[in-house]
Amino acid sequence: MAQNSSQLLRFRLLLVWGLMIAAGLGILFNLYRLQVTQSPVLEGRARRQQMVYLRPFVPRRSIVDRNGNVLATDRPAYTLYAHPKLFKISKREMSALLAPILGKSSTQLEKRFNQKSSGIRLGYGLTEEVADQIARLQANGLELIQQYSRLYPQQDLAADVVGYVDVDHRGQAGVEYSKEELLERAVRTLRLSRAGNGSLMPDHVPEGFLHFDDLRLQLTMDSRLQRAARFALKQRMEQFSAERGTVIVMDARDGSLLALATEPTYNPNQYSKFDVGRFKNWALSDLYEPGSTFKPLNVAIALEIGAIQPDSLFNDTGQIQLGQWQIANFDFESKGGHGLISVGKILEYSSNIGMVRIIQQMKPKVYYTWLERLGLGQKVAIDLPFEAAGQLKSERQFTATPVNAATAAFGQGFSLTPIQLAQMHATLANGGKLVTPHVVQGLFDNKGQMHWQPRLPAPRSLFSPKTTQSVLQMMENVVREGTGKNAQVPGYRIAGKTGTAQKASPTGGYYTNAKITSFVGIFPVESPRYVVLAVVDDPKGKDAFGSTVAAPVVKSVLEALISIERIPPSQPIEAPKQ
Repeated sequence: MAQNSSQLLRFRLLLVWGLMIAAGLGILFNLYRLQVTQSPVLEGRARRQQMVYLRPFVPRRSIVDRNGNVLATDRPAYTLYAHPKLFKISKREMSALLAPILGKSSTQLEKRFNQKSSGIRLGYGLTEEVADQIARLQANGLELIQQYSRLYPQQDLAADVVGYVDVDHRGQAGVEYSKEELLERAVRTLRLSRAGNGSLMPDHVPEGFLHFDDLRLQLTMDSRLQRAARFALKQRMEQFSAERGTVIVMDARDGSLLALATEPTYNPNQYSKFDVGRFKNWALSDLYEPGSTFKPLNVAIALEIGAIQPDSLFNDTGQIQLGQWQIANFDFESKGGHGLISVGKILEYSSNIGMVRIIQQMKPKVYYTWLERLGLGQKVAIDLPFEAAGQLKSERQFTATPVNAATAAFGQGFSLTPIQLAQMHATLANGGKLVTPHVVQGLFDNKGQMHWQPRLPAPRSLFSPKTTQSVLQMMENVVREGTGKNAQVPGYRIAGKTGTAQKASPTGGYYTNAKITSFVGIFPVESPRYVVLAVVDDPKGKDAFGSTVAAPVVKSVLEALISIERIPPSQPIEAPKQ
């Protein structure tokens, strides 16, 4: 009996020891598995749980004009949420406090507070001033969340150039779109570690990560001139009930744009309220036939290749027949032909027949080659988005019949954008070089030091200075004695050319009751530098011509330019007669 009890006790003891040894071996095996076999996997999982990766929001760079006036900038904006379940005062009292700050009725706010107990958005894009007023209430249940919004202080002044950003802060038009890579600052992803209680620790934050550069994207534009151009354009469009219009002011030396205004336009601060058709800048996205404003360029081509001389004479019979096509001067019914006239008088009278006679002095293939050299059928490569290339028939089509060269002589049968016509006239102002139009001057810091500037194509020589000087003298007579008299500014020498062209129909042919009026001016003649182009689409009325609609717009812009640049008179100003 005693022996059996002793054996049972020994068995139990061995069993306990066996279980303990087995458990110990199991623990050792599990420790080995965790610390050796699965260690890399577990360590990676722990790091992922302990580390947080953040990509902080960094404001876009500001956009300024050539004088440093802000055209676009990022500013703090706030979204206000209400959580009625946390209110310490009644919903009616809270509504009464917030109503005057948010510009809403207290009844409307109280109704919203009754809809749900938390997460009610009361305002979006609130300014710092409004956010400060809300914060001073020190009311429980109100939550302000800070973001950044894009502000355009000049509103619609330069919308066609600056563009706008969408709700995701991405550029959608203008330089906001085309120069996105310059406007967005470099953003570094931050690695933060999390403490046991979940709070973030800055032990992995690099020093100075919140400090970013003070660079601004500076444009070549002048807000003062832009304002004057827009005002003059709007005034004339309203007077003649025009469909749309544009004004371009270019420095012919390098192609920089001092003003680029189009109407109608939009306010980029409230872009969602406008038709999407306004977001494209039609001065570089839509084509039109330039009409008589192209005539000086044709004269330059003929002079450059020696087909004519400045004193050459041509017989203007008023109309001619080319195959089945009859071509006439715009004033043929009232004035008939002008007889034997010089090249200068052809421009002064804006004679279509005289221009056809000039172009007939060249072989069609040679003339076509020069149109291509001018850039017809191509883009000007401006630094704004959505530019359209001009349209020009193929060489085979163009040379197949004489009427193509004849209509091109007075600016029809091909199409281009207003910005391309301004570029071409710049060749007459700068001694014959084709420059690249642009609006971006570079990245500057707040001390005015340049850190980056665009690399523009080298100017391409087209005409000799002798040729351009001859054409400018003829264009000056257009303003002094011809159809451009309405662009005269007393005391200043201005060269120019009017244009009143038929408006091409998308289905072919031309509208019978629509036209495009334009005027291009080059100033000052004694030292040509500026090209000013005004194009007004479909003005109404019997008196709507380039001379009456567009020329006065250019005059107003030139007067503003003279004042801004302090340009002295070219000649003594005659006192008005008593």
